[in-house]
Amino acid sequence: MPKTKNIAAESEAPVDFEQSLRKLEEIVRKMEQGELTLESSLEAFEEGVKLTRNCQTALQNAEQKVNILMKNSDGELSTTGFTPDKD
Repeated sequence: MPKTKNIAAESEAPVDFEQSLRKLEEIVRKMEQGELTLESSLEAFEEGVKLTRNCQTALQNAEQKVNILMKNSDGELSTTGFTPDKD
């Protein structure tokens, strides 16, 4: 049975939302179909938690950008510089 890749070992840069979601869907598919050993399932679960957090962070950042865009003091839509908070 193939082992799942550890996302933290791949790189220090954050993975984009779509890539994280695809990897998460693949992990769920493998787990639902019983393709993984118990050890691999535990590793996949751990990776899935990390991917879920990455997706949540990306969505929160997108929401903050939309809020900044909507809260223009002139009543017009415009972009504002945005730097996400480091946890």
